[in-house]
Order: sequence, then structure tokens, then C-alpha cells
Amino acid sequence: QVQLVESGGGLVQAGGSLRLSCAASGGTLSTYGMSWFRQAPGKEREFVATITSSGDSTDYADSVKGRFTISRDNAKNTGYLQMNSLKPEDTAVYNCAAVTRGGSYYHRRPSSYDSWGQGTQVTVSS
Repeated sequence: QVQLVESGGGLVQAGGSLRLSCAASGGTLSTYGMSWFRQAPGKEREFVATITSSGDSTDYADSVKGRFTISRDNAKNTGYLQMNSLKPEDTAVYNCAAVTRGGSYYHRRPSSYDSWGQGTQVTVSS
């Protein structure tokens, strides 16, 4: 089973930027589709962004489109989420996730994913 570890969260002011990293071990990230989800206190887990194993296709939640960019460096076995123009409503615990099985899956659904990181806190102040 692949293990995922997020890093890069922190406290930023509205309008600022952060880059989250998702480091994989025990597997090869290049073989997996990878996504980011977030969960704010008292709210359900929310899809943020996804990228295919090859990096040839991405998808974003409407709430982050144009502000966030998902990417991956398969040579480093690491995925990234660049977050720009941050808003207070972006405050949440962010998790990366990977799906290891072949075939199709609904990338916006958390249950599609086999491996999850522990999460990193992002707090945006106004």
C-alpha cells in the first residue's frame, strides 16, 4: 500500500499563497491518479482538484478554479497543490489521496481512493 504524507500547510493572510506537497512512499505515484480534498470543521469532505497518473488531464472544483493548480513530479514521487489568491473560506484540513486500481472511477468521490495522507492544516485569515 502506498503511503502519502502532506506538508506545506500553515497560516496565511487572504490573498496569499501556499504550496502543498504530497510525498508518496511504498509505491510509485506515477501509476496512480491523485487528488486533493479538504474538510472544514463541521462540514463534509470536499473535492478540490485531481490529476491523472500521466498528468495529461486535470479537474477542479468550481470554488478553486483559476486560483489553484494541481501538478505532479513523478520523478520525485510527489504531487503538489499550488494555492493562490487564498480566501478565508479555503480554511480547512487538506488531504491528498491516490487511487491504485485500474479502470474508471469518479474522481470527485472520496470513496474512490485507496490511500490517504494524514492531512495538513491551511488557515487563511482576513
